[in-house]
Amino acid sequence: MYLTWLDSNSWLLEIGGKRILIDPWLVGSLIFSNLDWLFKGSRPQERPIPENIDLILLSQGLEDHTHPPTLKQLDRTIKVIASPSAAKVVKQLGYTQVTTLAHGETFTLDELEIKATPGSPIGPTLVENGYLLKELESGLTVYYEPHGYHSPQVKQAAPVDVVITPFVDMTLPLLGPIIQGKNSILELAKSLQPQIILPTAAGGDVIFEGLLMKLVQTKGSAEELRTLLEKNNISTKVMEPTPGDRIELPLEKRALAT
Repeated sequence: MYLTWLDSNSWLLEIGGKRILIDPWLVGSLIFSNLDWLFKGSRPQERPIPENIDLILLSQGLEDHTHPPTLKQLDRTIKVIASPSAAKVVKQLGYTQVTTLAHGETFTLDELEIKATPGSPIGPTLVENGYLLKELESGLTVYYEPHGYHSPQVKQAAPVDVVITPFVDMTLPLLGPIIQGKNSILELAKSLQPQIILPTAAGGDVIFEGLLMKLVQTKGSAEELRTLLEKNNISTKVMEPTPGDRIELPLEKRALAT
């Protein structure tokens, strides 16, 4: 299994013989509703568009997960698995093979199974998707949730080999947490028993500007997480990949359930 972190929430995951592009933001700026004074993300140079993509996986319909300028650069015939809100965006962009996954639903592509789990709440009524990606032959499983909101349903998948989720809390005064990685990560590690945890949503080469970034309070770090896991006798390895580097994850195959 190989992973390439492409900054922010964007990943290239190679699993089950497939190349999965997750929540890609690779070109242009990241701006919500054209309000660049409120929030703007940029990077010194654009990421190259990965080749030979078998599937695009989208967890949310917001621009930092379903980024229109990037999606316009990709082949519209690539298969897409998406939350209901993200599916609306890619259909409007002309994608022709879009599968919408509601919570609990699964999609199988050859030796890869993808299951949608309840993820991040967006507003008072919308709950977006997290995903469990399972290599059927080996049983190796990856869990991805980009804001640190983990449904109790995810515990049923334990053990999970790789977890991709935030390590940090990001909070706005009066509005509360945007990302709640620090507050949720220990319980997640206890329940899923992952071999490896990797961070998402923060760090990398991205430069964030605007009024929101002046107000956001951030707490937590990879080193704090390592200390926390050690104190709780949890052997999970915390990895911090360098953006753009393709890494082979040092995983041990576990016995498949019978």
